[in-house]
Amino acid sequence: MGHHRTALRTTAVGAVSATLVAGGILGLAPTAQAATSGIRFVDIRSADGTVLKANVVTPADTDGTGRHPLIVFPTSWSFPQVEYLAQARRLADSGYIVLTYNVRGFWQSGGEIEVAGPPDVADASTVVDWALAHTAADPRSIGIGGVSYGAGISLLAAAHDPRIKAVAALSGWADLTGSIYSGRTEHVQAAALLDATGTVTGRHSAETRRAFDDFYSADLSKEQDLIAWGKKRSPGTYLDQLNDNGAAVMLANTWGDTIFPPNQYADFYEKLTGPKRLAFRPGDHATAELTGLFGLPNDVWTDTVRWFDHHLRGVDNGIDREQPVRIKSRSTSGYEGYPDWKSVTATTRKVNLAGTTTIRANVNSGADGGIVFLSSILDQIARLPPVASIPLLPRRWAAVWQSQTYARTQQVRGTARLHTTVTPTEESGTLVAYLYDVGPLGLGKLVTNAPYTFHGRTPGEPFGVDLELFSTAYDVPAGHRLALVVDTVDPLYIEHNPTGARLTFSSPPNDPSYVSIPLREQ
Repeated sequence: MGHHRTALRTTAVGAVSATLVAGGILGLAPTAQAATSGIRFVDIRSADGTVLKANVVTPADTDGTGRHPLIVFPTSWSFPQVEYLAQARRLADSGYIVLTYNVRGFWQSGGEIEVAGPPDVADASTVVDWALAHTAADPRSIGIGGVSYGAGISLLAAAHDPRIKAVAALSGWADLTGSIYSGRTEHVQAAALLDATGTVTGRHSAETRRAFDDFYSADLSKEQDLIAWGKKRSPGTYLDQLNDNGAAVMLANTWGDTIFPPNQYADFYEKLTGPKRLAFRPGDHATAELTGLFGLPNDVWTDTVRWFDHHLRGVDNGIDREQPVRIKSRSTSGYEGYPDWKSVTATTRKVNLAGTTTIRANVNSGADGGIVFLSSILDQIARLPPVASIPLLPRRWAAVWQSQTYARTQQVRGTARLHTTVTPTEESGTLVAYLYDVGPLGLGKLVTNAPYTFHGRTPGEPFGVDLELFSTAYDVPAGHRLALVVDTVDPLYIEHNPTGARLTFSSPPNDPSYVSIPLREQ
């Protein structure tokens, strides 16, 4: 369990990078927008007296006699209040009143960081109240949206405030616990990045500081408290309220999001009953939207504007007639459309995991998920995911199974699932599963991965493991094969393997082991 200290040091690089990006937007956006007469910088006082710093961007022809649809943008984690000014100006030019505000606890806004807690949800409604009282906003046409932290707050706000008619939640979460504690495993690099950037740009509340510290401690006695803390901050907890309110919800994320993996968004999308749209693209957390924040062409923001135009202004732009699920493969250009998420993963093929293999714990075999942000950005820009030489992986610390060589391209789409039987030598342990695309020379490119932790097992007694790997879209070329690799250490996660522990993987005749690969029909 001591391996996460290295991850914390590595994550400091990402923390500084994210802060510099925020600073770049802070420095550049006012220059581009300050001459616009439709921008006002205002203070909004929340119900508990906290002052929120905000910007109001209005159409140039607003004279107070007509009403305009309203869009509210809460800022991303650690980003300043000018984050959305480029997109706000674009929306204002087409007739919207746009109010962007710095969420409590960050930058010049007052209060402390509550991690989308009840005060943050109340703040969103207070901002709507202020806009209706101080601008020409139309109370019948209110939308909310944002990136990352702003996306999560937007979904929570729409579940609690029936006045909100449309939501665009970009790179956000529906299940906070399922995002950074999937497989009962702490995603330590993701948490450390949020913690570090929040410390630099804001002020943690006592509850938030305690949650981070309890998370790092990996203390099982704190587990249920942390799960309850995350559940209170998860839009999925309030799904029925969101469905009852009937807001039109657009969700967008990336395949490689190392903070909010795509699975939890896809599960949430399937349970929405109102107008909805889901899009996945290559990249890491919030990287798909980033260029749009600088006012550059960006398809995520183009979809966002179309979504608001249709659901707030009644524009017949055809977005309601398109396939609602849109995905872009990490290997090719262009989007694929599906009627629902289930259709993405409708076809599967199993790779059998035969035999019995024992591995030793506590050593990184060389197979890992990369570095938070950096690895998936390289995959997004240059199609260079993390790699490993599959023949050279030490079988002492890594279990390896491979498929046959494929005669034609295999278009992996959706969620791969691992089923196996594990016999531990200790009552607790962690394993990490990786799916690789292996070329003729044995070099494996990472397709997807996921961690799994167990506690309270009887040493020497086998038990079944069912693990969903993180959803993806990846094309395995003809002449390549797939490899499933399992080891016990990855810098992305905290591991729970006692020193000297061993894990044995088997495939009983009455319960064979396999990895199920979702494939696009060809």
